[in-house]
Amino acid sequence: MLVLALNCGSSSIKAQVIDVDSGARVDAFLVERIGEHEGRATRLRWRVEPNAQAPIALPCRDHAEALAAVVPRLLERLEARGARLDGVVHRVVHGGERFSEPTRLSDPETEAEVEAAIEALSPLAPLHNPVNLAGIRAARAALPALEHVAVFDTAFHQTLPRRAQRYALPRELSERLGIRRYGFHGPSHAHVATKAAQHLGEDLRDLRIITCHLGSGCSVCAVEYGRSVETSMGMTPLEGLAMGTRCGDLDPGVILHLLRSGEVDLDGLDALLNDASGLAGLSGVGRDMRDIAAKAAEGDDDCRLAVHVFAHRLRKYIGAYAAVMGGVDVIVFTGGIGQHSALIRHRACQRLEFLGARFDEDRNRSGHADDAAPVVPLHTEHSRVRILAVATDEELEMAREAAALLRTHDRVSPSKAEAHPPRPIPIAISARHVHLTQEAVEQLFGPGHQLTVRKDLSQPGQYACEECVELVGPRRSIERVRVLGPTRPRCQVEISRTDEFHLGLDAPVRASGDVANSPGITLRGPAGSLTLREGVICAWRHIHMPPDDAERYGVRDRDVVEVAVHSPSTGRDLVFGDVMVRVSPKYALEMHIDTDEANAADLSPHAEGLLVETAGKATLTRRKVVASQLV
Repeated sequence: MLVLALNCGSSSIKAQVIDVDSGARVDAFLVERIGEHEGRATRLRWRVEPNAQAPIALPCRDHAEALAAVVPRLLERLEARGARLDGVVHRVVHGGERFSEPTRLSDPETEAEVEAAIEALSPLAPLHNPVNLAGIRAARAALPALEHVAVFDTAFHQTLPRRAQRYALPRELSERLGIRRYGFHGPSHAHVATKAAQHLGEDLRDLRIITCHLGSGCSVCAVEYGRSVETSMGMTPLEGLAMGTRCGDLDPGVILHLLRSGEVDLDGLDALLNDASGLAGLSGVGRDMRDIAAKAAEGDDDCRLAVHVFAHRLRKYIGAYAAVMGGVDVIVFTGGIGQHSALIRHRACQRLEFLGARFDEDRNRSGHADDAAPVVPLHTEHSRVRILAVATDEELEMAREAAALLRTHDRVSPSKAEAHPPRPIPIAISARHVHLTQEAVEQLFGPGHQLTVRKDLSQPGQYACEECVELVGPRRSIERVRVLGPTRPRCQVEISRTDEFHLGLDAPVRASGDVANSPGITLRGPAGSLTLREGVICAWRHIHMPPDDAERYGVRDRDVVEVAVHSPSTGRDLVFGDVMVRVSPKYALEMHIDTDEANAADLSPHAEGLLVETAGKATLTRRKVVASQLV
């Protein structure tokens, strides 16, 4: 499948034709100086032979005229090679809360609504969304017969937990004005995290990765088991690291001081923070790290300070995100600076040995990630944390996401005959409960004690026990928490977010069994107490499926899906995203949500400590296809 990936900037159009199956570039072009005056004509530069380097003047004033002039030439070049386009994907920087997935732009029923929503988000990304939308409209006019898809920079970060999303502002104000942290560079962070896992021969969903996208714009992302859980950019691309011309993190009091001083007005403040700060403002020689590093080496004190500030803030974020995830397995550097600047990588990785990250200076000095060597190791052989430079490829990531949508319309459809459609998914509420080892059972309930079956649960071989324990947290305790059987190789305590706050813990959202680096807790039973060093989690909402149901739904083990939950009491649907599918012949079909989620969905009450079926039914509506599944 050939997909045209378009990235429209304020005065440019970057485009690549990508063979999604092989990842190869079939053609590419760059249109520059769109809408500029002073006698500087818009020009076209082809980036794939023939005529790869010859700039061509274009008589055009805007994106529509530029695409109208270039697209026929592109189609001719493709036709000469016996190739044709199958679809178009557009980069849109800000998707707000609405767009968490690639979105079709060619659906007659929703196209006007989607374009209006992108336009409504323009105040949050005034330099990006308006030109992104102009490019969409121009490309659809130039290529009306093709399917068009939008991929959003913010979509990858929709999995941020609320604690990472929210600013400490009044709730009503934040919700009314859409003030929250959204994050950006999503396609880049997603691509390099997947690429790193593939290089290491490990499953992305088993790794804690810190991805550092360092270019003209810079951001850091904590990717925990394939999901973004923290990122340095916020409501706009201005927050976080020092960047080429953006200031990054700034005391809000500085903004108040600047406005009150009369030095700048609102427009001047906007220009100062976005266009005249960062590396350019610190160094005084521009935003290019190569120029700054060269001047610093010659003794320029301002340039030296720019390098120090940039690297210091980057190292600070790496350490913070390791703390957020309870450790780190991989640190990735990408973007123009991350892939090529040995100086910045060296300074960023100084003093990270306490994390188990051991940096190889020889590898770093000679390491450059590019098309010829897309992944370059930078760690020593004995480093517990792997350090990599990975060539980013946002266009390929966009094309693959769009291809997945175009091939399937992103809808889960039965692979068997229509006579055997997928069954509705029963829902069970998973109240707080405890899984114990046999050793723990005997310590809490007495030597030789065996768990007593109180009630069989819907999952084969699982049962609620007569035994209960008290959970003793740093803040408060919870009595009579049911033990579930049979015994397991490791102890595990599953609680809701409400329980977490009550107990005074910070429990991660994890799949059952994944308790590494989770908080501990004290369990109190009739015969004694047991203090766990780790083991408390908030269970990742999930669906148990036997293989035949998984085949009907078209999903595989550990796929992440979107689920619409129907409440018979209210007659409305609540859509849960980020639901993991677990497939095994040992399972019965059932979705498990915790008590907080059940309350949000208005499902029926439950008996404490038991997995209780409800009258609600779930419909699996959308499968999230990651790029690694298309490689």
